[in-house]
Amino acid sequence: MSNLQTTTSIEAINNGALLKVGEFIREHQSRFLGLFINVIQRSLIWILLLGSWFIAAAYFPLGDNPLIPSPIQVSVALWNALPELWLGTISSFYILIPGFFLATILGIILGITVGTSKALEKGVIPFARVASPIPPTVYIPYAIAILPTFRLSAIFVVFIGAFWPIFQNTVAGANSLEGRYRDNAKILGLTRFEYHYKVVFPGSLPHIFSGMAVGLGFSFILLTVAELFGANSGLGRFVQYYADFADYPKMVAGIIYVGFVTFLSMSALDFVRSRALFWQR
Repeated sequence: MSNLQTTTSIEAINNGALLKVGEFIREHQSRFLGLFINVIQRSLIWILLLGSWFIAAAYFPLGDNPLIPSPIQVSVALWNALPELWLGTISSFYILIPGFFLATILGIILGITVGTSKALEKGVIPFARVASPIPPTVYIPYAIAILPTFRLSAIFVVFIGAFWPIFQNTVAGANSLEGRYRDNAKILGLTRFEYHYKVVFPGSLPHIFSGMAVGLGFSFILLTVAELFGANSGLGRFVQYYADFADYPKMVAGIIYVGFVTFLSMSALDFVRSRALFWQR
């Protein structure tokens, strides 16, 4: 009798658990469906690209050393090259961080100064419209010839590429502030520095972060190009070195790794932006 009661109790517990699971699924069905569709939408382009890569590697081998190595070959090459790529990342960031940091600081300071002064804006903006479209890569030979080390030359090129987007977006942000903020600052007796720091800078942050995102993307492009000229290490040097020796699996692995590092850097900037611009969530 006790065994029968135990069996009945277990069945009741199981039935109750199944009912609760069924209720949970019914309540969250639309949420799960939306999450599934969202995952498919985000993954579809990657699935198509990976499938196209497998097909291209299988049907266009182009000899014993294919220009399009298979994803498996690239994965093995990437795994084996991780120590070298890590050292290259450190070397590249020794160039990227100083150049981008200096461009951010000067771009914000000069952008706020120019954006809040009509006289300066009339004199500086026409020059910026002429100088900013010039590709920073044209400065590389001169920078290498003039500056004492390659690292300083590369930092200079990265700085030029990142400076103009940050500067111009900061000027636009300062110009976008409503006049009532300036009037209230005068009523409160704020000094010019306090007005720039406490009013213009926070109000311009959305534009500043937009310029920083563009500048960071340019920085990675220019960093890679600069490393092709005379670097002994770095991510751009890694790709160029193995391309010269026709080691295409490692070359493609380097390209993918550079894209991954760039993605992480841009994601980190987006995270900082979401924290700083909490009122825009």
